[in-house]
Amino acid sequence: MLTITNQTPLRVLITRPEQKAQQLALSLNQQGIACVNQPLFDYQALANHDTSKALLTDIDILIFVSVAAVEFADANYSVNHWRFGQIFAVGSATKKALHKLGVNNVITPQQENSEGLLALSALTQNIDGKNITIIRGNGGREYLATTLNKCGAKVSYLESYQRVWRILAKDISKQWYQQQINCIVVTSNAILEKLVQLVLAQDKQRNSQQLANYWRTQCLWITASKRIADKAKQLGLLQVTISAGASDQVLTDTLQALQS
Repeated sequence: MLTITNQTPLRVLITRPEQKAQQLALSLNQQGIACVNQPLFDYQALANHDTSKALLTDIDILIFVSVAAVEFADANYSVNHWRFGQIFAVGSATKKALHKLGVNNVITPQQENSEGLLALSALTQNIDGKNITIIRGNGGREYLATTLNKCGAKVSYLESYQRVWRILAKDISKQWYQQQINCIVVTSNAILEKLVQLVLAQDKQRNSQQLANYWRTQCLWITASKRIADKAKQLGLLQVTISAGASDQVLTDTLQALQS
């Protein structure tokens, strides 16, 4: 089996959707870090024109939680027709996607997650009775909406896209091992759970059990938040490192520090 030490060059598995995976791979390659892209899912439009129109018109506050949420919302109902008071984005990449569409005055938190958004007084103060639309993919955390509802807001979801999981080869974890993957980047709990399902699946063959043990005990798992890290540990992964965020730059900095 592979043995990972401080002197072992990282070979990173990136499981984000295609475009994001390519962007992160480029950033890592520029720093001399080898990587393999294997997106686990693709995006597909979900909300229709009428639903999008209803939830993007005459709304007090819009909150976008991903770049994909922005792109699919615009595709379903053009940004030119959106009518809102304030607009928030979960992070810098989502804000940039809105700027590309000509949407300015976007408010973003320093901590790029639901907790960061809720730390913004501009979002949580004086929202009693206000209509808030959270634009996201299908499923996901309920924490943001639940907290805003408790503050008196009327919160709705616009699920502008859905994740369509790819069907991968049954021996994909063996292929990753043969590619000498020793580090996996995980940016959501959904991706984490799918990965664990893929790499820890065991049969009665001794080699399969050894392979699962490698992923569980030796492979490095880089998570984009403490919440994901906690879940990884609950699932039995031993080598877990927390990144300060999910942006390409932050993830690259985290991996660079491990490589040096």
